[in-house]
Amino acid sequence: MTRGYAEVIGDPIAQSKSPAIHGFWLGQLGIDADYRACRATSQGLADYIAARRGDPLWRGCNVTMPHKQAVMPLLDRIDPAAAEIGAVNTVVREPDGSLAGYNTDVAGFLEPLREALARPHLYRMARIIGAGGAARAIVAALAGAGFTLVLAARDPAKARALLDELAPRGEHHVASLAHFAAATDFAFDDREGLLDLVVNASPLGMAGQPPLQFDFSHAPPRSVIYDIVTDPLETPLLREARARGFATIDGLAMLIGQAAAAFEKFFGQPAPRAHDPELRALLTS
Repeated sequence: MTRGYAEVIGDPIAQSKSPAIHGFWLGQLGIDADYRACRATSQGLADYIAARRGDPLWRGCNVTMPHKQAVMPLLDRIDPAAAEIGAVNTVVREPDGSLAGYNTDVAGFLEPLREALARPHLYRMARIIGAGGAARAIVAALAGAGFTLVLAARDPAKARALLDELAPRGEHHVASLAHFAAATDFAFDDREGLLDLVVNASPLGMAGQPPLQFDFSHAPPRSVIYDIVTDPLETPLLREARARGFATIDGLAMLIGQAAAAFEKFFGQPAPRAHDPELRALLTS
C-alpha cells in the first residue's frame, strides 16, 4: 500500500459504520486515501499502537469500545479537552511523528442539539443511562451546556465518581438501572420552557446486547430521546419513543458529527457535510 490511511479500532469492530462514512467523504472529495476497520483486542492494543507508529502512511485512528481510556497512556500527548474528559476517541499522527489523542465525541454528541441549545431555557435536565467511555464525553458535554444530570449505572458508586470527577460543581444525581426500569407515579410539572433529555449512553439495545429496560413514565412531557447505539439504528428505545410521540435522535447523528471532526484531522480537509442526506441514505440502505 502506498496510499495514506486511517482506521477505526475496537473489539468488536465488524459492525462499525465508520469505514463507510469516511470512505464516502474521501470519494466525494477525491482524496487518494483509505479508511478501514481493524479489530484490536485489549491484550493487543499496545502492540497495535507500536506497529502503527512505525508506518509512515498511517494517519491515525478512531477509537471505540473498549479502548477509549486504555489507549491514553500509549500516546505522546493528550489534548486538554480529552484529558479533562478522561477518554480519547481519535488518535492522530502529528507532523513530527508523535501521536496525539483527541475527543471528538463531545462535538459529535452536541451537534444535533445545537438548535435547541441556542434557545434559552428555564431549566435543563438530562437522564443519562450508562457510565462508560461514551458517557464520560456526554456528561462533560451536557454539564457544560447547563444541564442538571441524573446518571444511571449498574454501579451507582461508579456513576457518582464520574459525576464528581467531570461535573463537580452541579447538583447532579445518580440512580441504578433498575430505577429507570421500574414505573414511577411521579407527576411532572408543566415543562414549557424546559429542555429534558433521555440519553442511552450504554451498549444496551445494541445487536448482541440485552435491550435497555426503560419505563417511559420517567420521561417528562416534551422530552427528547437520544440513543447513541448505531447497530441497530432503530433501537427498541427509539421505536417506543416515536410511538409515544417523543422527539428522537438516533446514533448516526453523533457518529457522523464526531467522524467529521476526526476526518479533518486525518485528511486535512473538512468533511463534505452538504452530502449528509446522501450519506444517511447509504448507511441505512
